[in-house]
Amino acid sequence: MPYARQVIDTLTSSHFWGRGYTKDGMKKAADYIAAQLTEAGVKPLKDKDFLQKFSYPVNTFPGKMELTINDKQLVPGRDYIVGPQSNGKIGKGTFEKSDSLQYIDQRQRVIVKLEDKLTWSISNDVADYTLIIIKKRSLTNEPKEYEIKVEQKLETSFKAFNVCGIVKGTTRPDSVVVFTAHYDHLGGMGDATFFPGANDNASGISLLLNLAKYYAANPQPYSIVFLAFAGEEAGLIGSKYFVENPLIPLKSIRFLLNVDLVGTGDEGITVVNASEFANEFALLNKINNEHKLLTAINARGKAANSDHYWFTEKGVPAFFIYTLGGIKAYHDIDDKAATLPLTEYKDLFQLIVKFNEALCAGRISD
Repeated sequence: MPYARQVIDTLTSSHFWGRGYTKDGMKKAADYIAAQLTEAGVKPLKDKDFLQKFSYPVNTFPGKMELTINDKQLVPGRDYIVGPQSNGKIGKGTFEKSDSLQYIDQRQRVIVKLEDKLTWSISNDVADYTLIIIKKRSLTNEPKEYEIKVEQKLETSFKAFNVCGIVKGTTRPDSVVVFTAHYDHLGGMGDATFFPGANDNASGISLLLNLAKYYAANPQPYSIVFLAFAGEEAGLIGSKYFVENPLIPLKSIRFLLNVDLVGTGDEGITVVNASEFANEFALLNKINNEHKLLTAINARGKAANSDHYWFTEKGVPAFFIYTLGGIKAYHDIDDKAATLPLTEYKDLFQLIVKFNEALCAGRISD
């Protein structure tokens, strides 16, 4: 687990700035993951380059992020977030009450919403207004007078990279087991606030890299492919691009395991697609029961909630695994390495390794 901690600490540091769209954060993360795969002894999936390049539009906030309401200066990320689709805005004005939780300045096209929790996301386009979401407890009075400075830029063709590696199989190299995790997160909101993304999904990348180290040292009968996707937070864009431009034949994939949000585990794990691939789910449970690893393995049906989805749509058998319980930080500035418990990290690693051994040994039919 020390290596897992090292990876998570590194990827959540300010150097990578939330692995997003400003300060070159996502590209720095891609290069770091490629370097870790190289050091482990994993080879590039195609030619001599780990990186598969693609692009897409995304709305960004690279500069100033300032807000004063009723003469109180609010802290970005802690007191408020901007709506991800917001346009830039510099000015001052007065709000009128729209309802109990919403206030509007029609002239400046600025909207304030009051919410209990701040949860940020990514937008691929820009609206014709500026939305500010404020944590309720950050204000003692209704918002009235305000001054705002939000610098925004639409990147019409943001360059991103999937990181793709392989350990060749010893006896059946044309059959493939794939491990995937997305490395992108939300990036920065302004030039002073970033979202670390420890559980989502530095945890999954750390597990992916630990598996890479293990399989580079212990090759299997099947080839093992490692895919670290970009663009997941912007709409599963990296995995969609890979499926549409595969670097291996999709029909060669015996099984795919996608890991995301795997930094807890107090209440076990959930397996998406459990009902779609009942034999593999039964095998997973059998192994868990034999070795007494996780407290619970919960079944969930098909869902388009992470990078496994596009593969399943193309007929590739796949699970998406995420852990349950523990910290509740999600898409906020509190998803930090220091508070990520990695409660069942070792047991989940063992479960995945033993599950893969069973697949490669043919303990269930192809």
